[in-house]
Amino acid sequence: MNRSRARTLAALGAGALVAASMPPWGWWPLAFVGIAIFARLTADESSPGASFRLGGAFGFGWLAPAMGWMWFLTPPGYVVATLLFAALHGLATLLAPKGRWSWIALPAAHTIVEAIRFSFPFGGVPLASLAIAQSGGPLLPIVRVGGAVLLTWVTLQLGAALGALGRAEVRRVGSAALAVCAVLLALAYVAPSGRSEGRSISVAFVQGGGPQGTRAIHSDPSLVVQRHLEATALLEPGPDLVVWPENAIDVDVFEGSTVQRAIAAEAERLDATFLVGVTEDTADGSSFVNAQVVVNTDGSVGDRYVKVRRVPFGEYMPFRGFLDSIGAPVDLVPRDALAGDGDAYVDTPVARVAVAISWEVFFGGRGRDGVVKGGELLVNPTNGSSYTGTILQTQQVASSRLRAVENGRWVVQVAPTGFSAFVTPSGEVLQRTSISAQAVRTQLVELRAGRTIYHRLGELPIVFLAALVMLVASLVSPRASRYPHRK
Repeated sequence: MNRSRARTLAALGAGALVAASMPPWGWWPLAFVGIAIFARLTADESSPGASFRLGGAFGFGWLAPAMGWMWFLTPPGYVVATLLFAALHGLATLLAPKGRWSWIALPAAHTIVEAIRFSFPFGGVPLASLAIAQSGGPLLPIVRVGGAVLLTWVTLQLGAALGALGRAEVRRVGSAALAVCAVLLALAYVAPSGRSEGRSISVAFVQGGGPQGTRAIHSDPSLVVQRHLEATALLEPGPDLVVWPENAIDVDVFEGSTVQRAIAAEAERLDATFLVGVTEDTADGSSFVNAQVVVNTDGSVGDRYVKVRRVPFGEYMPFRGFLDSIGAPVDLVPRDALAGDGDAYVDTPVARVAVAISWEVFFGGRGRDGVVKGGELLVNPTNGSSYTGTILQTQQVASSRLRAVENGRWVVQVAPTGFSAFVTPSGEVLQRTSISAQAVRTQLVELRAGRTIYHRLGELPIVFLAALVMLVASLVSPRASRYPHRK
């Protein structure tokens, strides 16, 4: 095997180590090992083409397995997304200066790529991220300072510093980078994390159960409702708030329907407010909305939140006309969801509840929006029943951990077929259910207020800072050292 092929395979293997740090595998220390190997491989690479190839191989080894869930949504989309994002990591490796400054420029460059991936294409595909991988590790508190982007950067920087061990010529640069990471981690552990309001409510979530790997067009909506009503019947009076998952109810019009009356009866029996996931037709029937709706203790319908960030190829079909013309199966999404435009919360008699429906929990800004506007806890009603396996579901639990710590709030995640769980403001997962099981869980949840540093900064300043590091590293790096052995 020639040297070039061996190095490419090594980069691919380094990416696979990063993939293994992701849920559902979850061996989070492997991310640092993979990044260290990759940084070592590319630090003195003499060829721009080889740099791009190594970066692309690293990105592919990372994302191809960790984004495997997408195959069940859209096989062509999975292939395109994996290759696109791998190419972006190749471009980041190409643009990062080589030599001494590569040890800080490379992490900054790949942080920028991840930030792009959080917003492009189709509003972003922020799964299989380094932040998700580190949700089970000691770096998690960093998100309350700078969100998922800062956690991504620190992970990359620590991995690169590990790769620089033993290289005397980068001792100063590496030491400075490690010092900055240490300061950020210390700050994260003492940074504001919200405050208790001095009261708690009892929250129950309802997971109806049933098989996975089923699409909405192949499912019987009445059966889904029945499973959730049967599970709800297991509850005794006591909960203040009962949460049903996304898409648990699929009707033309919810208010006044048979389903609404059945839920109203349960709300009155339990003397509890319900927050239920409703898929409802628009007035002309050409599209639908995905909403979380409040049902009060007297059975009346209250506030609602309509999902803003829709799932591409799941809730709407991008380029529908073009894809239909080439014979793509656009009938899998026969109608597009209508995106909401409201603030990410609902008011209930027991609390103001921030809401991030399903896909939205992967976007830090959605949880932040609802909490900054007064949300005292955050709910994530979701529906992973279309996917086989647990890649997506476990990454969603990890994202709920990120959102809990970012916002200093309890998170309630509930899905019709799992996983469902409660997550504390420090990121601890409680009462996680099994896949496909029918389950009802109740938890005393503290209502919280106050803001974190992340609430005030958001993620954009972190992206600008990473770009500034890249710019400065490029300016101070001698032109000859950018590709030191290029002829």
